Amino acid sequence: MKIATIGAGYVGLVTGACFADMGWDVTCIDIDPAKIEALEAGEIPIYEPGLEEMVRKNAAAGRLHFTTETSEGVPGRDAVFIAVGTPPRPEDGHADMKYVHAAAESIAAAMTGFTVVVNKSTVPVGTSRAVAEIMGRTRAADEFEVISNPEFLREGAAVGDFTRPDRIVVGTRSERAADVMRQLYKPLTDQGYPLLVTDPESAELIKYAANAFLATKITFINEIADLCEKAGADVEQVAHGLGLDTRIGPRFLKPGPGYGGSCFPKDTLEFVSTARGYGAPSRIVEAVVAANDARKQSVAGRVEAAVGGDLAGKRIAVLGVTFKAETDDMRESPALTVIPDLQARGAQIAAYDPQGMSNAGELLTGVEWADDPYAALHGADAVAVLTEWRVFATLELVRMRSALKSPIVVDMRNLYDPVIMEAAGFRYLGVGRGGVG
Repeated sequence: MKIATIGAGYVGLVTGACFADMGWDVTCIDIDPAKIEALEAGEIPIYEPGLEEMVRKNAAAGRLHFTTETSEGVPGRDAVFIAVGTPPRPEDGHADMKYVHAAAESIAAAMTGFTVVVNKSTVPVGTSRAVAEIMGRTRAADEFEVISNPEFLREGAAVGDFTRPDRIVVGTRSERAADVMRQLYKPLTDQGYPLLVTDPESAELIKYAANAFLATKITFINEIADLCEKAGADVEQVAHGLGLDTRIGPRFLKPGPGYGGSCFPKDTLEFVSTARGYGAPSRIVEAVVAANDARKQSVAGRVEAAVGGDLAGKRIAVLGVTFKAETDDMRESPALTVIPDLQARGAQIAAYDPQGMSNAGELLTGVEWADDPYAALHGADAVAVLTEWRVFATLELVRMRSALKSPIVVDMRNLYDPVIMEAAGFRYLGVGRGGVG
């Protein structure tokens, strides 16, 4: 089969590379010439484990191509995936659909023969209809079908999520389009991965409902962590007990500084706006959004309390600035709230992140970027751990202790064992560990 992706960013590139790796002929299209030039040279614009190798292998095999022109990449394709950004509009939180609509217009102008147009971007309910209306202005109804095929990719694990999915969701009322998608995903369904065909509206809502629910789990365990601190309990043990219940499960029950990234913040805002627009407001998700914002804003206060209530002139080491490990993504990272809050309270910041410092340097000012974790720790009055990179969990405690001016660790990811840390001479403050240490 021959397919194309409109957009060679996170979703479009992962989608294109993984389909090419299945053996299909794929062209990734993007309006950014510099990005396409880099991809043609085997360089990818994002950090995602396993993706660079997959891109290079399939480009060398002649299955993966890159272009800036829809007139080159779209004609003759069985399916064209729309994988462009849908950022929230600042005025109301709704997804900005201008890039999706522009992609629809460009596909309609360039396509030849029957084409399945696939909304891969995370889009509001009703987008399949809207895209079909746009394309219908210049194309006959029997020349195309617009369907929904939401992505469920975790940054840092996207290649595995695509090639070993929990489920593949296809939203269409067209059996012809469904057959195209079944053939496209056959290398996966032959391995037993389930493909669900439903109507477009349900498919679009499945993605938002899933992310809203996962964001709710994160926010819930953060509030349980706060209660644990007051009650003398250990949130790690509470979460383990919760996760053993098969109705709940253990995933997304890790307390921290609040969720971030390209999906949860944007998708929960869209979910709230959509629900209000339909006259069915989601009070639970509204509360989740507010609680997560408050969570990010509370971290600087934790650090301030740890150093005695005054950050003026204090040097604070920050380990990790990306919103999670195994990515260089800074979108909605808690660090973008925490570091300016610490600076506003008078702190001087030294920070280190294995992948995110280049992107973070464009978003944060007045930060001393260190060459390694120990350089960030040198002379610091306290260290705040914001991202769960494995390299931080395996730091040498003796070297870590000697680098710090004051052995205070505010661990917002619970990377360390409190008993071991205190035995090593640290004043250790985890999240929700009121009964430990």
